[in-house]
Amino acid sequence: MKEEFDEIEKELWEKLSKVETPKPSDQSKTRFYEMLHTFKATEVKKVDIFERILTKIKNTFNIKPAFHWAYTFVLAMIFGGAGYFIGKPNREMVINQNKVDKLSEEVQEMKQMMMLSMLENPMATERLKAVSYTQELKTVDDQVVEALFTTLNFDQNENVRLVTLEALIELGDNPKVRKGLVQSLLKQESPLVQVALADAMVKLQEKGSVKQMKQLLQKQNLNNLVKNKYEKTIKDLS
Repeated sequence: MKEEFDEIEKELWEKLSKVETPKPSDQSKTRFYEMLHTFKATEVKKVDIFERILTKIKNTFNIKPAFHWAYTFVLAMIFGGAGYFIGKPNREMVINQNKVDKLSEEVQEMKQMMMLSMLENPMATERLKAVSYTQELKTVDDQVVEALFTTLNFDQNENVRLVTLEALIELGDNPKVRKGLVQSLLKQESPLVQVALADAMVKLQEKGSVKQMKQLLQKQNLNNLVKNKYEKTIKDLS
């Protein structure tokens, strides 16, 4: 099979070699040179246009001394305008951020006002909600602290006082709060609140409360559970 294929291939190449190559006509030669001439003219035109543009650019930067101030002014306007549009988004961001900050402050003020108002509500559940709002305030000022201590020392509901105590413990880094908690020891009558205050003194490591607890131990009608708690707390803080 392979031998037959090789024989056919050989015979084909022999016949192709005998085929005469056709000569190009005179018209084909003429059209070729016309195309070549058109191509050269087009390329020369492109180079000429490029050179003229380059010359204009060079002339633009070769400004006479008398016009240097105008050139400088134009450049300043261009870069100033660019700076304005580049800086515009930044200014808008600052303005928007200021608006957000102002709105946040207004919301905080509203929450504080609502909290102070709710602390005076006759319903204990509303006063409990008011105390819980303390966690949502970014900053707690003296007005809020005073309101919380008024609630801790004088509220008729024991649960409200206990929740208020927890809120004040979270503000224990404030020296006024620590001082107020120590003074509150002498104002409490509820055994549960008294014990909770003793635990708060240990948690805050407030050694200044030892004097008040020793004073309370002298009371004749002091609850035995509270008495034991105070004695243990004094040892823990001493």
